[in-house]
Amino acid sequence: MMRSRPGDLLFREDRSYASTMTYAHMGSLEVRAGHLDEVVAILTRSNPDMAEAGCLSYEVGADPERPDTVCVAELWESAEAHRESLQLPSVRAAIAEAMPLLTGQMDGRGFDVTGSPLRPD
Repeated sequence: MMRSRPGDLLFREDRSYASTMTYAHMGSLEVRAGHLDEVVAILTRSNPDMAEAGCLSYEVGADPERPDTVCVAELWESAEAHRESLQLPSVRAAIAEAMPLLTGQMDGRGFDVTGSPLRPD
């Protein structure tokens, strides 16, 4: 039997779909000149621990208008899962590896996801 998790689409009694609440976090990191590719490589390295901790999606990209900025879009089962993931040894190691390559300018915002036009109600 498949366990339902936040973010899963679930059948209701009337066969329509319901989605449980998830948490999203959007962030940007300013990278020291010449280190963008290194930071992207660190952030995109395979990390199964994150999925086990409740990460549903972790997308990394560069901002074409700010060439030394990496953007990260995350989707988690909950804000608590996101917060707890920061204590995972593999995540802490990646953070420690990336920090010397960053300027210290970071921005982020999290929110509870209330719906999506891509998922049926």
